[in-house]
Amino acid sequence: MPTRDKILLACALGLGVIYVIFFTDLFRKPTMQIIPQVRPDRASAIPRPRDSAPVYPVSFRFNKRYEFKSIKVVNAAEHATNRFAAPLWHVVSDSKSAPLNSIVYGAPKIPGMRTSVARAKPQPLEAGVEYLLLLETTKIKGQTNFTAKEFVPKGARSR
Repeated sequence: MPTRDKILLACALGLGVIYVIFFTDLFRKPTMQIIPQVRPDRASAIPRPRDSAPVYPVSFRFNKRYEFKSIKVVNAAEHATNRFAAPLWHVVSDSKSAPLNSIVYGAPKIPGMRTSVARAKPQPLEAGVEYLLLLETTKIKGQTNFTAKEFVPKGARSR
């Protein structure tokens, strides 16, 4: 094989390797996009003490469908100082969960999942407090911060 052909072959291989490394996801760790959304149509249905203000429901949307092993919500400030902070809501997969592309905080039934502690209820969120959503699938772990907003009845909004 002539020298010129060897040089062209080496350049082609080099460009191929550069393309695979920089322009494909072959060597990248998969990521999960989580979009927290406040649903401003009604107050959250999670029971709360009389002295605390109601909040809007919070939902989470994902970039694709995931089979979750664990979904947990904790107070962000507590989690920063204590990795084992008590969760406000924690559900785990009992065998194989259904692929989901969205969830609502405190949803009573998520197909294929159950509360981590028997008969545990989701704790009510407080307005203006920062929370941390921790998600785990078979291949990916994800997390995002979110804040609940205080519910304002329709009649009070226009004043």
